[in-house]
Amino acid sequence: MRRSLFAAIVAAALTTSLAASAAPVDTLREFVRDVKSGHAQFTQTVTSPDGAKKKTSSGSFEFERPNRFRFAYAKPFEQTIVADGEKVWIYDRDLNQVSSRRITQALGATPAALLSGGSLDKDFDLANLPARDGFEWAEAKPKAKDGAFQSVRVGFRGKDLAALEIIDSFGQKSLLRFDAFAANTPISTETFRFTPPAGADVIEQ
Repeated sequence: MRRSLFAAIVAAALTTSLAASAAPVDTLREFVRDVKSGHAQFTQTVTSPDGAKKKTSSGSFEFERPNRFRFAYAKPFEQTIVADGEKVWIYDRDLNQVSSRRITQALGATPAALLSGGSLDKDFDLANLPARDGFEWAEAKPKAKDGAFQSVRVGFRGKDLAALEIIDSFGQKSLLRFDAFAANTPISTETFRFTPPAGADVIEQ
C-alpha cells in the first residue's frame, strides 16, 4: 500500500487551485501552463481494487516547478517525501529508513511528470467527464499502455481544484481531497532540501 501511496502523493504534490474555464480539460491545460508553486492540506483515501479495504492518511504538501515538492504525512504514521529537482527522498520515521532515486526514474511518464510541466496532449488522452460528487471532472489517460496508471481524474468545484483521483494499473484507487490551497506563493528553497537523519538506513535505488 505504501508504494501506491507514494505514487499517488507524487502526483498530488503538484496540483492546485485554478481559474475556471469553459470545460474541465481547459482548466487542466491552464494549470499546466500557469501554476508554478503552491501549498495545501490534504486527506487521502486509498481503496483496494475490490473496494473492501480502505486506508486514510492526511498531512500537508508544498511544491515549486520544476520537480520540487515536499509531502509531510502526519497521520496515521509520519512520513516525509521530498523532491529536490534531482532526486526523490522518502523518509519513514518509524523504520528510521531513507530511500532515494533519481527523479527521472521516480516520475518517468507518470501524471506527476505531466503536472510538473510535461507535455499534456503529447503524452495523454484528455476527456471531460460527467459531473460527480459536486465536482466537474477532467480525465487524463496515458497514451503509453505499459505504465503504472490507468487514469488520473481531476475534480474542480467552481474555480478551485477539489480532488484528484488516481487509478493504478492494478485497479487500486487513491482519492485526494484538498483544503486551504494557496497558488503561486513564494516557498523557501530550504523546504525542498533533505538530509538523511543521523543513524538512518539509507537505500539508493
